[in-house]
Amino acid sequence: MKTLVTGASGFLGRNLLEALGDDAVALVRAPLPGAVAQVSGTPLDPDAWLPRAQGVKVVIHAAGMVHHSRQHAEEMVRFNIDSALAMVRAAKALDARLVLVSTSGTVGCFAHPTIEADEHSLYAEGLVGRWPYYLSKIRAEEQSRKLAKQLGVALTVVRPPVLLGPGDTLGRSTTNVARVLNGRLPFIPTGGIAFTDVRDVAHALAVLAKKADWRDTYHLPGTALPLRTFFERVGEVAGIRVNRPGVPTLVVDGLAKLGSHVPLKKLPDPVVLEMSTCHWGFKTLWSHEELDYRPRSHRQTLSDTVAWLREAQARQTPLAG
Repeated sequence: MKTLVTGASGFLGRNLLEALGDDAVALVRAPLPGAVAQVSGTPLDPDAWLPRAQGVKVVIHAAGMVHHSRQHAEEMVRFNIDSALAMVRAAKALDARLVLVSTSGTVGCFAHPTIEADEHSLYAEGLVGRWPYYLSKIRAEEQSRKLAKQLGVALTVVRPPVLLGPGDTLGRSTTNVARVLNGRLPFIPTGGIAFTDVRDVAHALAVLAKKADWRDTYHLPGTALPLRTFFERVGEVAGIRVNRPGVPTLVVDGLAKLGSHVPLKKLPDPVVLEMSTCHWGFKTLWSHEELDYRPRSHRQTLSDTVAWLREAQARQTPLAG
């Protein structure tokens, strides 16, 4: 069953192409190396490439812009919403089904660490609605579901948390790991982080593409940790002692407000600071059984991420963080 992957050159996309094997068709702006079938184009302009994608029966829309800031967020918001709607229309034209890859942050963000969202949970817009990226993903989910229902397109939304593992060539998903390796961790807020392995998410999506029947939503949870525990475990696998001071939420919120008016050197964006005071928890009711989703040990994921980042730095590959 031919499966078209948008965002094929990205961190998740490249792993997904490997998991799909001969069934994969990559939507790309520039040619990818290897023997994978490829269609040249962008998610925003499917009419230009739809004639070359005939025979595709599943579309996995993994392309997206991620920018945790309020500065210059308009392009990101437009892309995340408009590309999702364009892919619903493309799926209709291809008589294909659509997988919309979203994020756990649409539902799984809380002020307290003991709460988890499942596939039936409501959007966490009260908290994440102030952050353009998560709001764009909520709107993309809402509007895509509505349009898919109108057009009669089978659609499911898949929500993973932060993706870690080897191969993040752009250094976007692995920023927090790189902060430890590069000595750029100024302090540790009181919030948490949820993450999983990109390879396990790719496997689950490949299984989903072959399923005859889909549910409306699938969560792909991994590990949720307090930020201090997370940074300390990164330090453990990297052989680096992490002894940065903890900072209360009130202070972090104050720095975020100050940073919204005055640039603060060596500190993350105000949105990142605000996010760091929250807790990210979610679970699945059925992905383990139905998608063969078996996330590996988080220590193995962290170890593989650290090893790859160090190899990339040794090759002088520019990485964020």
